[in-house]
Amino acid sequence: MGLFDIFRKKKNNVEPESTTTSESLSESQSESLSQSNSETTTSSALTQPVMEQVGLVDEHEADEWSKALDKKSEAIHDLPESESESESESESEIEVERNEQQVYDEGLKKSRTGFAERFNRFLANFRTVDEDFFEDLEETLVGADVGFDMAIKISDELREEVKLANAKRKEYVRDVIIKKMVDLYEADGVNEDTQMHFAPNGSTTVILFVGVNGVGKTTTIGKLASKYQQAGKSVLLAAADTFRAGATKQLQEWGERVNVPVVAGKEKADPASVVFEAVAKARDEHYDILFVDTAGRLQNNVNLMQELEKMKRIIQREIPDAPHEVLLVLDATTGQNALQQAKLFKDSSDVTGIVLTKMDGTAKGGIVFAIRNEMHLPVKWIGFGEKASDLREFKPDEFVYGLFKELVS
Repeated sequence: MGLFDIFRKKKNNVEPESTTTSESLSESQSESLSQSNSETTTSSALTQPVMEQVGLVDEHEADEWSKALDKKSEAIHDLPESESESESESESEIEVERNEQQVYDEGLKKSRTGFAERFNRFLANFRTVDEDFFEDLEETLVGADVGFDMAIKISDELREEVKLANAKRKEYVRDVIIKKMVDLYEADGVNEDTQMHFAPNGSTTVILFVGVNGVGKTTTIGKLASKYQQAGKSVLLAAADTFRAGATKQLQEWGERVNVPVVAGKEKADPASVVFEAVAKARDEHYDILFVDTAGRLQNNVNLMQELEKMKRIIQREIPDAPHEVLLVLDATTGQNALQQAKLFKDSSDVTGIVLTKMDGTAKGGIVFAIRNEMHLPVKWIGFGEKASDLREFKPDEFVYGLFKELVS
């Protein structure tokens, strides 16, 4: 089953039309309730708040469910401890899944709204499938920041494969176009490595962060430091952006906030010297992870790229298989400029993945399509807000659903 089919099934099952009585439940709601009933054996299944949140039942029905489940609660005490724990873990997984959907839904609101507005304007002018249709389609897709290459590819494949000449209904045209976008996005992601890579045998993992100034690089490091520390890892930060005023202080403030030590040098100090000191400390004191913040002057500055290469040599001299990740931080609000930055850094920095920040503040979510299509670089993290918890592992299926769910019937 393709990503688009999963997406449509998810929309039909998770977002049925709202109802007020069990008699008026839509077919999709009835299926969801039936499935939930068959999978639920104890009161540790769907809780009343979760049922209301995901729209499976309204407040009255949730109350009835709750009463019915309460009657089963006595039985849970007679279950073996392992079975009870297993069901508790299952409930926890359901909660996490709903929360993930909600985060993507809220974080992509501006992109979803902006994309829908562009698409609706395009469809409002739809009369027939001709050259004007394809030109308008390409313009709409480029305006949605999916990238020129992907816009042309979608247009060409619609001409050759879909043959829309006999299409009469706007809804059909819309669904076919979005399906083609999702299918291409999925195809471009085959064999994509979205996992974070860590050093073997408990040695120190070194993760290098690159990107131009102002994209949220230092803040991203602070958020990831918080995440991994909460996961039980010992984390060390290196303030190797010694040229930007306030960069070291900003990272130190994050270190204090999340209780993580920071190795820093003097202002204008050689960044490589800071990296050397940090790597030696991380190795000798057995830190699990070392995050290295680097300078972010104009990405086409030759000196900057030479500095990054020098840092890499120093790191590898002390830890031969490092750095284990080189994460490029991009500001989603910059749209196609972010794509140009990605191209330049990829050519000079051995980038292994992308962190896309400020997604909640932009309508340029289509940039994810362009990055995968033109760069073949995996987006590994995506930022939806200021809190550390707003930085999430990138999930392509949740992203596609959050971007298109209001456009596909």
